[in-house]
Amino acid sequence: MPADRPNIVLILADDMGYSDIGCFGSEIQTPTLDALGGGGARFSQFYNYARCCPTRAALLTGRHPHQSGVGHMTANFGIAPYQGYLNQNCVTIAEALKTAGYNTFMSGKWHVGGDYPDGTAEAGDPTHPTPYTRGFDQHYGILTGGGSYFDPVTLVRNDCAVAVSADEDYYLTDAITDAALEMLQGHGGPDDPFFLYLAYTAPHWPLHARPEDVANCQGRYQIGWDELRKRRHEELKGQGVLDEKWEIAPRNELSTAWENSPPPGLGGVPDGHLCGPDRGDGPQHRAARIPPGGHRAAREHPHRVSLRQRRLRRIPA
Repeated sequence: MPADRPNIVLILADDMGYSDIGCFGSEIQTPTLDALGGGGARFSQFYNYARCCPTRAALLTGRHPHQSGVGHMTANFGIAPYQGYLNQNCVTIAEALKTAGYNTFMSGKWHVGGDYPDGTAEAGDPTHPTPYTRGFDQHYGILTGGGSYFDPVTLVRNDCAVAVSADEDYYLTDAITDAALEMLQGHGGPDDPFFLYLAYTAPHWPLHARPEDVANCQGRYQIGWDELRKRRHEELKGQGVLDEKWEIAPRNELSTAWENSPPPGLGGVPDGHLCGPDRGDGPQHRAARIPPGGHRAAREHPHRVSLRQRRLRRIPA
């Protein structure tokens, strides 16, 4: 591997909370991600754009999302900053790295290429750019924002639609991982650097997990979100991510105390939902991480606020 052109793997989770992995205070066992954090750097002041599409647009282009055409979500509001898809005035990281001789791969969720109300027939046209048309040599994953993990919509390989058969043991998170590994195994030699953008849909709704993952976590969250929140806050302080002097913030006024509103069935699904990206461990969906309404204002008004998130970085010696 050329020293001046290292291989790059960028992993993105979807709607994951600040303290949803072990090295950021979570009770969930995520040894693979914890090892990356322990052997690299944990960022405590890394921000996103509070919503899915604008965050992805900024990450992929290095520009403010409005400058890239994705100021809101993927609906087209008829003006350039809110057209809902990446414009031609920006360059994606894949397009930039290709000029430096990189092989570029993406596996997972795109969601910066317009709406798809009726399948994938429009994929690749000027108003529906895809990873394959914006610099990635190969892509496997979904073009839209979310859906079933067992039978996902807008699933494609490059620009060809992929159908999941009824008798197939399919789970989207695992399929994203498998596709990424296949891409890397088939890429060039040691003098051919690669860039892999691994964009998991999990833990975005719906709460879909394999039965064995749910069973492994059964009952873990019966303590409720209030107690869980306190424990994570203390663990973050113990790890040094939060300053010891920082007290926990008051509960959001829109939320309800756990003891007054215990949701039925919240036993294991949240944790098991994201076992795939760190198989056997995995962070969980937001149902177990924050009370209802916790980030509502931010998601409804992304132009007003950015949300702090966790980020791991590891550079090989």
